[in-house]
Amino acid sequence: MKNWLIGGLIGALMLPAAAFAQTKYAVVPNVTIYPGDVISENLVAPVAVTNPRLAGGYASAVDQVVGKVAKRTLIAGRTIPLAVLQEPYTVKRGTNVRLTFSSARMVITARGAPTQDAMVGDVIKVRNLDTGVTVNGTVMADGSVEVVQK
Repeated sequence: MKNWLIGGLIGALMLPAAAFAQTKYAVVPNVTIYPGDVISENLVAPVAVTNPRLAGGYASAVDQVVGKVAKRTLIAGRTIPLAVLQEPYTVKRGTNVRLTFSSARMVITARGAPTQDAMVGDVIKVRNLDTGVTVNGTVMADGSVEVVQK
């Protein structure tokens, strides 16, 4: 009996380390996702990684990709590189935004239309819908644009 127990312990110690390694996962699209598409949970699924030589830099959890925007086409069944994802735009070209100009004594607000998509902190051109004048402004977290003073 002792020999059986010792043999079992030695055999367990000799198993390759890979047998004890935790399974890695990658997130793959269920369908083709195109540039500009916002990724939702029903568009992706986690799969076990079976290729030990798979290059890193891919999404390994669904929460890493949900709510992000694809910068290039993502093919169904292939890993999603983290480098091709970005946060969604705060303002979109052609939509209405609130323009705000502040000085020491007054605040002026107007409606404007951004000429490009942008995220918080980006400086963009916005056309004032009342006057038609194009101004530069910084995108704020609330989706408004703070006019840059010259």
